[in-house]
Amino acid sequence: MSRYLLVAILISFLAEPLASQSGLTIYSDGRVLVRRVLPLRVPAGESTHRLELGALDPGSVFTTSPGVTLLRGRYDAAVDEANTMRRAVGRTLVFETGATRNGVRDTVVAEVLGTDPERFRLSDGRVLFQRPGMPRYPDDLVQIAPALLLGIRNSAARADLTLGWFTSGASWSASYTVVLGSTTARVGGEAVIPSATLLVEDAEVQLLAGETGRANPPMMQRLAARESAVGGVAMASAVEQEIGESHLYTIPGRLDLTPGVTTTAALFEPITTGFQRRYVLRGLLPWRGPLMQYGEADPQPVEVRYLLQRPADSNFGRTPLPMGTYRLYEQDVGGRLQLIGETFEPHSAVGQDLDLTAGTAFDITARRVQTEYTTRRDSTRMRATAGYTVTLANAKDVAVVVEVLEERQGEWTLLSSTLPAERLSSTRTRFRVRVPAKGEATLSYRVAVTW
Repeated sequence: MSRYLLVAILISFLAEPLASQSGLTIYSDGRVLVRRVLPLRVPAGESTHRLELGALDPGSVFTTSPGVTLLRGRYDAAVDEANTMRRAVGRTLVFETGATRNGVRDTVVAEVLGTDPERFRLSDGRVLFQRPGMPRYPDDLVQIAPALLLGIRNSAARADLTLGWFTSGASWSASYTVVLGSTTARVGGEAVIPSATLLVEDAEVQLLAGETGRANPPMMQRLAARESAVGGVAMASAVEQEIGESHLYTIPGRLDLTPGVTTTAALFEPITTGFQRRYVLRGLLPWRGPLMQYGEADPQPVEVRYLLQRPADSNFGRTPLPMGTYRLYEQDVGGRLQLIGETFEPHSAVGQDLDLTAGTAFDITARRVQTEYTTRRDSTRMRATAGYTVTLANAKDVAVVVEVLEERQGEWTLLSSTLPAERLSSTRTRFRVRVPAKGEATLSYRVAVTW
């Protein structure tokens, strides 16, 4: 059997369809919990069964069939040629030499003495440390698919067996579309389910959102994911429920998952909610360490952010949002949607507003200059006093409010400012600066920093 054929067999067993599939729970980290009802006659008492279930974690196998106890298991996933040759140790194999005689391939017979390194004894007693040709493996040495030998004790005879186990080969993530209007936004969400090696037909699929603990890294090596094509789309929205400290989404109907194909399914019906556009200018105080002197008026980017409102008593607020990618769109004058920003956000619990960044402003610019800087040593610490002036320019036809933030860890104090300051926390202070249309506004303040 050629190496290429064995690779093809490996791919085929990893992509073996899970027939009679009862259901899957897919985790975003690549784990897949399989629950399957097997049409298997299990007699009363102890029995042993050979099951070909595909790639799995043998330590995760469990049963929910009443009266059934799993006593022992032996999982053999060695389907490659190297392990096939190991099974042949002590056996005599036929090897094709590549030469032909009267149109018939020449062969030699050799006993497999061992592997690592491979050693072969020819019929004349000579020992070779390389293969005398291409081996012909008999069927009893070749394992086409992983096999689980399962010992069972059953209280009464039954015609089926319910098993569960973990495998890999698929994952999922959330993707959101936010279409912004003048004062409201329409938000839709869907699950994106790429399958690398998992092939499932007509399966109930559930998706678990949350950070579930993992004892060990994956035991199975995954085949490299192939380029994905877009698969089927489930139109009805998922049914969500809380389970443990996570949230579970059940996709309506049944799905087919195919290696190399990405399937999408709606998480919820599109929802309309209010939003606020915000402009944010980040400060230049270092988060920790020395406060240095600089005097140039450097231009700084002004962030554009959108705060989507999610009151707890609204449909949107009652919907927990798994972490994922948010794409923000606006319509141009011709009614065509244009992407204006894309961001990745963590899980959003019930009632939490969404604060999404969309990039930086084009028509709102900022310059910040350090106008004062003095230092002195106080015992073993340094203390610096610095003054800053921020100039904001607005090229729009409407006035805007820019939030100027200063953030620093440790001991620091705002000494004075030309506009009122909001102390948001021990590390964050905010100024709200109104910038007129086609005009400018300035903010000056002084800080003292100790390190």
